[in-house]
Amino acid sequence: MPTVAPPSKVLVTGANGYIAIWVVKNLLEKGYAVRGTVRSEEKAQYLRTLFSAYGDKHEEVVVEDITKEGAFDEAVKGVDAIEHTASPFHLNADDPDELIIPAVRGTVGILQSTLKHGSSVKRVVITSSCASVLTDVPTASTFTEVNWNEQCLEIVKEKGRSAPNMMKYRASKTLAEKSAWEFWNQHKSEVAWDLTVLNPPFVFGPVIHDVKTAETLNTSALTWYKMVAHPTSNGVTNEFLATNGSCWVDVRDLAEAHSRALEKAAAGGERIIVSTGLWKWQDFIDAANELNPPPRLSQPLPRGVPGAGTPNPATVHLLYYDTAKGERILGIKHRTIAETTKDTLADYEARGW
Repeated sequence: MPTVAPPSKVLVTGANGYIAIWVVKNLLEKGYAVRGTVRSEEKAQYLRTLFSAYGDKHEEVVVEDITKEGAFDEAVKGVDAIEHTASPFHLNADDPDELIIPAVRGTVGILQSTLKHGSSVKRVVITSSCASVLTDVPTASTFTEVNWNEQCLEIVKEKGRSAPNMMKYRASKTLAEKSAWEFWNQHKSEVAWDLTVLNPPFVFGPVIHDVKTAETLNTSALTWYKMVAHPTSNGVTNEFLATNGSCWVDVRDLAEAHSRALEKAAAGGERIIVSTGLWKWQDFIDAANELNPPPRLSQPLPRGVPGAGTPNPATVHLLYYDTAKGERILGIKHRTIAETTKDTLADYEARGW
């Protein structure tokens, strides 16, 4: 399988996003050249300023609408690899198509452009999600890369606009990933590049994209902020903090996984779960309260019920991921809950939150 290495040029779509901007940073630090796509000149300028130290190793181009046919035709020319991260993630869609159409068209569109104009491309890495892997189950279950979330597709098909918002989002990720694999399997004999898909669960950690206030954080980062720094203001109970959680990965570890997915031959043609492990919200709160010195935030840290999270035998996790493939192929050394909590709260402190 073909691989790439510095100083190859990598295209990163949606480069101003929470995950993507860390991918850009990671690649630049390793010596890659990076071309990012954003939806406006304003967003491009923020990135050009942030990464100005890298000179002509970094460039941004504007792709206003990723759903348009040929949107990425120019962007893919002359790059050695592609990291496709551009896809909507929010939980306030009315019509499921608000999420599904841009997710699917953006994914198929980047592959179509690569097929037509990406003669120098050796690998395409797509950011999917564990949303396309898991299903809601009443008993503890372990999911692997062979699992697909058909449940969300059935619910959205049946309920349409009245489907739960999380199901609409999961459907968008499932359909987008399915479309990617279908496209590649149809055309793999015609191209010199292969496809890798990364499937992370919840993504947490500090932010470096353009965020003016805590309320404008992206969905996963805002959820962490509300639950770990301000849960009482949202009416969240101690029981909820101790019993509600899932699996997670630090955004910086996910960025490292993206670069390794370009560099590891064995990653070609693979779907890879990238997960650090389990969490309950109380675990992050405990880690926050153990910091010494404590972070200087705009209000005192919540305490919940210390120790009531994951270490508590009475706490039941329903969702597990088998990460053996990712560990074997990518070999990421994941940050701990304590490390991610420390760095995220330091980010809040620096921003005056």
